[in-house]
Amino acid sequence: MVTEQRTSGPMRSAAFRFALLLAAVFAIGAAALLVIVQHQIGRYAAEATNGGLKAESAVLAGEYAQLGRQGLIDAMVRHAGVSRDAQYRYLLLGGDGAHLFGDLPRTVARNGWSSVDVTEPAREPGGPTRETFTTLGKPLPGGLTLIVGTDNYDVQRMRARLSRFTLLSGLGIALFALLGGYLTGRLFLRRLDRVNRAVDRIVEGDRAERLPTIGFGPEFDELSHNLNRMLDRNAAAMEALRQVSTDIAHDLRTPLSRLHQRLEQMQDSPVVEPAMIDDALAQTAGILSTFQALLRIGSLEGGVGRKRFTGVDLSELMDRIHQAYAPVAEDAGQSYLADHAQGVVVEGDGELLAQLFTNLVENAIVHTPAGSTITSRLFVAGGVPVAELCDTGPGIPPGERANVFRRFYRLDASRNTEGSGLGLALVAAIAALHGAECSILDREAGLAVRIAFPANGQVPQTKGHS
Repeated sequence: MVTEQRTSGPMRSAAFRFALLLAAVFAIGAAALLVIVQHQIGRYAAEATNGGLKAESAVLAGEYAQLGRQGLIDAMVRHAGVSRDAQYRYLLLGGDGAHLFGDLPRTVARNGWSSVDVTEPAREPGGPTRETFTTLGKPLPGGLTLIVGTDNYDVQRMRARLSRFTLLSGLGIALFALLGGYLTGRLFLRRLDRVNRAVDRIVEGDRAERLPTIGFGPEFDELSHNLNRMLDRNAAAMEALRQVSTDIAHDLRTPLSRLHQRLEQMQDSPVVEPAMIDDALAQTAGILSTFQALLRIGSLEGGVGRKRFTGVDLSELMDRIHQAYAPVAEDAGQSYLADHAQGVVVEGDGELLAQLFTNLVENAIVHTPAGSTITSRLFVAGGVPVAELCDTGPGIPPGERANVFRRFYRLDASRNTEGSGLGLALVAAIAALHGAECSILDREAGLAVRIAFPANGQVPQTKGHS
């Protein structure tokens, strides 16, 4: 059933609210930065103003020391110039408090730093303005008092502009951040909606559907990838189960029918011979064996068993199989040789790998005539562990090689031999579980099966024996 409940609006989404929260935090941080910058610029302007007043006072004090009072007055006249927008304003008082020079009001006549409001003629249309002056008073020899001042008009204008800029910039950054958070949240929600719709299709039974990547970072893409891997694994398990059911329905019909006929014969016969019972039991055992093999192939193709993987000494395992089956091959009039490199280790399930090579050896013994030679090899090529099992029997025609790993597939020449046609299918399933590549090599005579495992970095030592 398709999920009907969807998020009705962006603000109900936790991801969207989180994006807006991050945008708001960014906006607040940017506004705080602008305020700090404004404060630092204002502080720098005040320090520059005070430094200028100190420098001007020191210059005028030097003029007075060298040229006397009149030289000091002449210097102030030169510095003041003819423009009323001169940088500095002055006030020079005599020892008796008499006004000697300057246009600063007498209210600033004090030593040290001071700040005073002065009414100035209008700089801009609108009448006179009241401005704040910063002054520095300095006593001179002879009882004179020198006051140097400068207005803060430019500094105040700069601070006012900075305040407006800070306010407007803060609002602009906040709006931009919120808009960016809104758009990002909407984009994230649209991509998340694609994922939800894919989930709905999977729930509806579309086993081929997979989750799309969100694209907002490797962690989201990795989550989608892992979920798709889980879906692939489940799909493989379901397909294996379906295939097992199909195989049972199609390929066990004949042996079950034969068993049913045998039981009917036994039922109709007045005397049940032991041979008839033995034959029925043998058929039952064969069917059970086929069932077990099918179920194991299905579980392997579904990925069951990987959690038991450990390091497996492939050299020691193949040596044991050779020692166990060499006498069996000899009894059948065949030779079983081995050339196994030592120290080859792969990641896998030891029991399953033993089943793989046992099936290959038994298949070679059953389907090759007396006088044939069976050879198992193990070596490393380019860092890849490779196992091969070769025989000098009749082999498999090139056109049939693609089918030999299918369930119940048997060559015409093998119809009269024992077996259900599941041995090589089980080999292929075990190899696939271990990530190994199973293939049949081109040979002029005989059969050669190669199992190439994933590279494990082992450097073996070659050791051959027969």
